Amino acid sequence: MTYGEMSSLGGNPLSKTKKLIGDAGISFTNAFVASPLCCPSRASILTGKYPHNHHVINNTLEGNCSSTAWQKSEEDHTFPALLRSYAGYQTFFAGKYLNQYGHAEAGGVEHVPPGWSYWVGLEKNSKYYNYTLSVNGKAQKHGAEYSKDYLTDVLANMSLDFLQYKSSYQPFFMMVSTPAPHSPWTAAPQYQDRYNSTKAPRDPNFNVHGKDKHWLIRQAKTPMTNSSVQFLDDAFRKRWRTLLSVDDLVEKLVKRLEVRGELDNTYIFFTSDNGYHTGQFSLPMDKRQLYEFDIRVPLMVRGPNIKPNQTSKMLVANVDLGPTILDIAGYNVNKTQMDGMSFLPVMGDFVLTVYWRTDILVEYEGEGSNVSDPACPLLGPGVSECFPDCVCEDSYNNTYACVRTVASSANLQYCEFDDNEVFVEVYNMTADPFQLSNIAKTIDQEILEKMNHRLMMLQSCSGQSCRTPGL
Repeated sequence: MTYGEMSSLGGNPLSKTKKLIGDAGISFTNAFVASPLCCPSRASILTGKYPHNHHVINNTLEGNCSSTAWQKSEEDHTFPALLRSYAGYQTFFAGKYLNQYGHAEAGGVEHVPPGWSYWVGLEKNSKYYNYTLSVNGKAQKHGAEYSKDYLTDVLANMSLDFLQYKSSYQPFFMMVSTPAPHSPWTAAPQYQDRYNSTKAPRDPNFNVHGKDKHWLIRQAKTPMTNSSVQFLDDAFRKRWRTLLSVDDLVEKLVKRLEVRGELDNTYIFFTSDNGYHTGQFSLPMDKRQLYEFDIRVPLMVRGPNIKPNQTSKMLVANVDLGPTILDIAGYNVNKTQMDGMSFLPVMGDFVLTVYWRTDILVEYEGEGSNVSDPACPLLGPGVSECFPDCVCEDSYNNTYACVRTVASSANLQYCEFDDNEVFVEVYNMTADPFQLSNIAKTIDQEILEKMNHRLMMLQSCSGQSCRTPGL
């Protein structure tokens, strides 16, 4: 299972991954995250809970990212901890864990989260060179030499080592979490000249003013400056180049499992922790927004009893990954506090008899600075991520919650902002897949009220109540 922020558009550099996982199993075309930001999303993957239940609200220690409070309240109950303690699994982690992992105020790199028999955790946030790994609680420093230190390859090699030395008498679970394609987008030397003419996708919402959207989207300058467009195209290319090494990592692991005779008895999941935008609604680049490009992620799974070349439109979220993996291990998900549900039955043969929910919750708490950015004096405080061209990607009132509905009769998104206007955005995804037109003012009032009630219910849901039938 590997991930760094990745829009579902980023399929091209992952051709081997698509062939070895997607084509050999099932691809989910409606896979979403509960929050479009690294740490809250990763916490949702680990706990199977929505952010309002795991309380990780951003990438800072104060926002509970890998904080001592998180360690005390949630880490013992993550799905890997349950796999190890109750299902007898040997577990292996390698890569980026939570953005503040290794912070001195939260136990440093000596802290090995419960649930991992073998632990290779990246200190803090994404890097490719000059980083520190916690190898079972001991610091291992790396420099800038490609053959010894390029992180994606180091993670691949450590994963291969684990497969070599693990016990054959216990089942195993591995979580390989590459920072790529997260910034700083450093490609391996052999891939630095690839995709020289590739540009970010020019979708219908590219470089278009989001005139009927929340004020934060409306402050984007349209059209974007040439330098902004060059910057985002360059970033898109660099991100794709970093993914070529991720593609190699997937190939190495799948091939090694095959050589060991373990491939047919192993489930392999490939997904990401959030999407990403490059120029949509004239926002140069970031994540954190409620739109499809930031909340939708790739999800491919292969494994026993999963027929090849399947695609599913079932609505799945990252809170479902933990329950699904526990289900594979034979652990009863109802004994946990998890909000998600296992999609294991969906992947097998008995799809038609399975009850499945029709909506999920997406929540995000905006962040703004207390002081003005000296580079953008006109903006005043309360905003953040204002680069390039002083276009801000976040603000303290960019705080919202959405119901994302995918049912046979409706494909909708309903969002409310927690700001002075209680701003509402509603999209009919069937008629308007690029979210150009906010229909909150024209939609039937009765539907709005129903969606508002459903959203309030999901925002306070816990466990079983998060899985009740939607509208």
